[in-house]
Amino acid sequence: MLIREAEAAGWEIEVEFVAPDVDPVSGATAFRLAHGVLDRAADTESPQGSIAVVRMPQRTVELATTTFVVVLDRLADPGNLGTLLRSAEAAGVDAVVVTPGSVDVYNPKVVRASAGALFHVPTVIADVAEVGAAGLRVVGTSSHRGTPSDRADWSGRVAVVLGNEAHGLPDDAPVDNWVTIEHRGRAESLNVAMAGTVALFDAARSRLRS
Repeated sequence: MLIREAEAAGWEIEVEFVAPDVDPVSGATAFRLAHGVLDRAADTESPQGSIAVVRMPQRTVELATTTFVVVLDRLADPGNLGTLLRSAEAAGVDAVVVTPGSVDVYNPKVVRASAGALFHVPTVIADVAEVGAAGLRVVGTSSHRGTPSDRADWSGRVAVVLGNEAHGLPDDAPVDNWVTIEHRGRAESLNVAMAGTVALFDAARSRLRS
C-alpha cells in the first residue's frame, strides 16, 4: 500500500479517505466515504479502498555530495520513470536527477510504477550539464556505441544518463564517455526502463567489487 510507504518514509499524510468497509492505513485524519464514491474519485479502475492527500516534501539534494546518480533526460512515459525510480532505489543510488521537459515525477502513474520508491530516493530537477558541473563523471547510455556496460569503469563519483524513449541521448550530449548494452536479436535497442535497470545494476555490482 503506497500510503503506508509514504508514511514510513516520513512524508506527511494530510488526510485519508476510505471506502465503507475498509480501515484507515495511516495515522492521519480519516473520512469514511459512501458506497461508490471512492470508485468515482480514484483514477484507477480498481482502487484498493483508500486514497490520501500527501504533502510533497521540500527536499533539497546537493549534487556535490553525491557519488552515484542516475539522470533521466526528457523521459516522457510515466511507467518508465516510475520503474526507473524503483530500479534506482534497489541499485542504491544517492539521487535521481530528472531533466526539464520530463514527465512530472508526481504523476499518479509514476507514483504507482515506482512501487513506493519515490518516497525513499531523493529526486532533483537539473540538466545534464549541471550534473557534470557538480563534479560527477557523466556516463551516457547508447544503443550503438560505447563500452559494454558490464565491462565499463563505474568507479568514483559517477552519473548514469538515460535518454528519451524515442530519441535517446543526442550524439553531442555533454557526457564524459559512453556505455552500451550488448544484445542479440533483431531489436535495435531495449526499452529505456529495462536498459537503465541493466546499466544501474552493472554499475552497482562493479562499485561493490571495487
